[in-house]
Amino acid sequence: MSYAQQMLESLQKGDDEKAFSLFEKVQLFSTDEEKFSLAEQLYDLGFLEEARKLFAGLLEAFPEEGELYVLLAEVLVDMDQEEEAMLILNRLKQTDEYYPRALLLLADLYQMQGLYEVSEQKLQAANRMLPDEPVIHLALAELFLEQGKYLEAIRYYKGLLAAGNEEMAGISIHQRLAEALSAGGAFEESLTYYEKALESRLEINTLFGYAFTAFQAGFYQTAITKFNELKGLDPDYHSLYLYLAKAYEHEEELEKGVEAAKEGLRQDEFQKELYFIAGKLSLKLGKEEEAEEFLRSALVLDPEFSEAGLTLNKLLFHQERYEDVLEITMLLTKEGEADPQFLWDEAKASNELEKYTEALIAYEEAYNFFKDNIHFLQEYGYFLMEEGKHSEALRIFHHLLQHDPANEEWLLLIERLSD
Repeated sequence: MSYAQQMLESLQKGDDEKAFSLFEKVQLFSTDEEKFSLAEQLYDLGFLEEARKLFAGLLEAFPEEGELYVLLAEVLVDMDQEEEAMLILNRLKQTDEYYPRALLLLADLYQMQGLYEVSEQKLQAANRMLPDEPVIHLALAELFLEQGKYLEAIRYYKGLLAAGNEEMAGISIHQRLAEALSAGGAFEESLTYYEKALESRLEINTLFGYAFTAFQAGFYQTAITKFNELKGLDPDYHSLYLYLAKAYEHEEELEKGVEAAKEGLRQDEFQKELYFIAGKLSLKLGKEEEAEEFLRSALVLDPEFSEAGLTLNKLLFHQERYEDVLEITMLLTKEGEADPQFLWDEAKASNELEKYTEALIAYEEAYNFFKDNIHFLQEYGYFLMEEGKHSEALRIFHHLLQHDPANEEWLLLIERLSD
């Protein structure tokens, strides 16, 4: 029995100490064929350093063997030594039969570094050398998908399917094509490929993609069915609950929407969007106390969550809780980058509380954002009239007439203010 065979046998028995003592003898006395075979098996078993030493020694002895460059580079990549791998690959001659494989590996390395243009150049070079090689076409499709170049990705994925390649390297081409079509906005066409992918293999990420694409396409009942199917398979799949609740909202099944949000919160209590959708749907159901609780919880998680703050303010205005409106407004505007609607809310709430100076300041600031909003301008104009600021009110109502020159109410007000 050769030293290489003895080493493998020792490894299989778990006697690593004996195996590595035999490794030195392998390096000294084994034939090149035995070293090559052992290096491949050690690589498969995860003994990377030993595989590297054997491949490096063989490459030094046989620098004309292109396969050794690629194999050594692959080992180095798995050892997180990408730069060394690239140096090895760049030494390979372009005329070598393994050069296209080297280009594929280089492209992958450049893609990992975010150098997509260089990665594409390597793949296109390989494609010119082997124009009918599906592995290269898959690599190009994957690169384009990652870059968001969906039309190019779709072309290559469809080409692979046309050539009879439905699965490669554990990748479902139907699933990838569906993903590219969905990302590119072709939702309905995407669903066809999601269905084919799921027919061949039920996989939860694919099922989520199908459900989410159905949601985007406006097929809310289909989305509900598929999200619930996914929930049955994996209730810990946190991303499904928000869209399930939204799908129920579109179908006016509000109670089910709230329950879906609550289920999601039981899985992940720190998902602010679930508190928000639960609050919004509770509000639609007239459950004001529950809605407020959900919306305030969303703001606890993110004090700058404008949408939750604005929705809560609408509820507080309805309940005539103007001090609370100001509390929410102050919370959201202290960073100075909040939705300008909060300035308008502050102005209205201050006016209702007879804090006219604060209301005027807020109205003046809000005017910079709402100078073309008819409802704001009308409210602002009447406020200025009440405060006795007739010339300012006149300016606002003249501005309003630009939107509706025949409005009799505004014309009469302008006549009064002019007198």
